[in-house]
Amino acid sequence: MNSGTTEKTKIQILYEACRVIFSQKELPTYKEIHWLRNLLGTFEAIDFGIDEHGLCGSPSSSQKSENGLICAQSISKITYIHVYECEQFSIGVFCFPTGGMLPLHDHPEMTVFSKLLYGSCYVKAYDWVKVETSPGFPTFGLGGKVFDGIMSAPCETSVLFPRSGGNIHSFTALTPCAILDVLTPPYSEELGRPSTYFMEFLPIPSLPGYAVLEERDLPDNLVVEGAPYLGPPIEADDDDDDDDDDEKVHC
Repeated sequence: MNSGTTEKTKIQILYEACRVIFSQKELPTYKEIHWLRNLLGTFEAIDFGIDEHGLCGSPSSSQKSENGLICAQSISKITYIHVYECEQFSIGVFCFPTGGMLPLHDHPEMTVFSKLLYGSCYVKAYDWVKVETSPGFPTFGLGGKVFDGIMSAPCETSVLFPRSGGNIHSFTALTPCAILDVLTPPYSEELGRPSTYFMEFLPIPSLPGYAVLEERDLPDNLVVEGAPYLGPPIEADDDDDDDDDDEKVHC
């Protein structure tokens, strides 16, 4: 890290906060989670190099405006901006066009901070009440509904935990919108944290607020493009295991 007097950017402060909180051996305390949640609440699209109201000549998720930022209003497909990732956490932004949808998916053994940067989206979220897992068979079980409604910016940062808070959720963009995600730890196929998608069966009449969920294959019509991070650079510590692939996509 630089030891000079240059004022740190908001993204640098976020990186350093995540590194301190998520690199310790102990689980984050409630106070630390609350503090990070409030910090994320201060972020805007411009902090990540996204021009919320920008328009470009032709729709493209990677086309830049004249000021060198990503034009939010020209995004035509769900687009993931990979900001930073190490073994302990990842930071990224999903940008949605109107109608863009991420189907029900989970976050195994993960804590996720989500901040709606602009726009409106419909969110549905479940937690497992009872789940069955067997090698070679789809995961299925009973999910209890945690949230079913519309989120519009500005709004508070949401936090979900491995077994509470809406670990299985979906997003449908009602307007162009963007969601900042901080995940700890990140998705990892190798370490048993894959992203799994689910089908939602009709609600159970005798159990209002509950639904049967069953694992499904990655939807064929789900397309997530990658776009470069154009915000302020992060000065990462030398011992961080960062993946600098600008096109890395996590769903």
